[in-house]
Formats: sequence, C-alpha cells, structure tokens
Amino acid sequence: MLLFLLLSAGCTSSDRDWRTASRQSAGIAPDPGQTSEAILQVYAARAWGWRGWFAVHTWIATKRSTEPFYIVYEVIGWRENRGLPVLRIEKDAPDRYWFGEKPKLLADHRGDGVDALIEAVESAAASYPWPQTYRVFPGPNSNTFTAWVAREVPELELTLPFSAIGRGYAD
Repeated sequence: MLLFLLLSAGCTSSDRDWRTASRQSAGIAPDPGQTSEAILQVYAARAWGWRGWFAVHTWIATKRSTEPFYIVYEVIGWRENRGLPVLRIEKDAPDRYWFGEKPKLLADHRGDGVDALIEAVESAAASYPWPQTYRVFPGPNSNTFTAWVAREVPELELTLPFSAIGRGYAD
C-alpha cells in the first residue's frame, strides 16, 4: 500500500493546475445553433488528479428541439464547501473537458421522442435525494446522480462504466 501511495504521489497531475486546466468543448456535441433536433447525451471523463487513475466524473447534457443551447446536469463536490447545492443544472457546453480530461460519450439520443426523454430526465433530477450532499466514496457523488437518473429513466439505456465509483450508492 505504501508503494502505491508513493507511486501515486509521483505520478499525479502535479504539473497541472485545476484552475488553468482546459474546460473547452471537445467538439463532440453538435452545435446547438446548427441543429433543431432534440439531443440528450451522457458523458464521462477521468476524475481530477490521482482519482483519475481509477474513477470518472459523469454528467448529462440536453438540448430540446429548436433550443439554441444545452442544459448540463451534474454533481460537483466543491460546491458543497461554498454552501451551494452540489447538483448543478445550468446552460453550459455539453462536452467540456473535465479539468483537462477529454470526455467520452456514453449515450447519444437524438431526434423524435428525445424531448419526452429530456422531460423524464428533468423530473428525475428534481427528485434526486442528495442535491446538497457529496462524498467521494462511497457516494453520493457525480456518478450516484447519473446512475439515479438512469434508474429513474430506463429509456436512456445507460450502463455506467465500472470506473463510475458511486454508481451503486442508491442500490
């Protein structure tokens, strides 16, 4: 265990600073100004620092038909320390790098029927039991939220990866 900790300390992203790490779009999501179809996507990116060796952060992005923007649903732990709800639902870039880590698309729904799917996601997010609470392990965390929505909206047909630590918190 000591060897693992020493190796982890030497191989983390210590040369990077989360304040300057990329949060730019990865260019995965369609430009909302160029498409009128409804879009619902789920993303994962390696967690910041040493946690990224074994864990990912997940989030959901939606764009209703004819809307020229995305809404991003995610849980962010540092918000709790600032007295903010950890559940963040805001207009944002759907496919941002997660503090320097490129996101991977886990689910992609588009077109007919997706507006109804977005309504179901909104409803599930509104009923999330831990909007003010964050714990890295065992949860609730960002993956607990995404798993909660996936269980409440089985039409998402979403299976989170093993590295989505906290996905089973509510089971």
